[in-house]
Amino acid sequence: MSLDHQSLKERQRAERESHPTNLALRVHRALSWLDRAEQCEDQDGKFIFLWIAFNAAYANDIGDQERSPEQKVFENFLQKLVDLDKSDILYNLIWTEFSSSIRLLLDNRFVYQPFWDYHNGKISEAQWQSSFASAKVSANKALAAHRTTQVLSIILARMYTLRNQLVHGGATWNSRVNRDQLRDCSAFLGKLVPFIIQLMMDNPSTLWGDACYPVV
Repeated sequence: MSLDHQSLKERQRAERESHPTNLALRVHRALSWLDRAEQCEDQDGKFIFLWIAFNAAYANDIGDQERSPEQKVFENFLQKLVDLDKSDILYNLIWTEFSSSIRLLLDNRFVYQPFWDYHNGKISEAQWQSSFASAKVSANKALAAHRTTQVLSIILARMYTLRNQLVHGGATWNSRVNRDQLRDCSAFLGKLVPFIIQLMMDNPSTLWGDACYPVV
């Protein structure tokens, strides 16, 4: 079944009174940004709004002294989702998308951080190329072995590089040079985020943690 903001919002309205406060806030915020992403006419904005929706779903309010790197936090969140995903929704999404947006994304060096580390003089050309090839093999093996969390982590690490480029001003709006990666990232994230919201509503009793910046 295709999921979008409208169908998820209708369900959320019907169920939100029974949701724990933290889950209700996460879902409400994530849906608001998904709605904005679906209205967006440019790829840069669409990707940023989808990433905010993803952030709204997974981010936890934790003390500064305990704050983990963001990628580690969302890897833990993904593992929780996969454990709850008894119908293999996420794996089937990856399998369906692997021949299109995901494969293109894995083949795109411009969203692979070691490629930029090489251009910034941190590693050698041989190092980033070897790492790039190994990462693609790892993704294929993880998919074949049904290791959904690992595949999602690899994909989202690429998206995180693109996120950094945009949010930190390392790209030009509507630039010709990054259309492919924005198209592929938005295509996959636009399907992943609704599934994540659905899984969260399917499991309201799960401990999702305190949301960042509660309404006060």
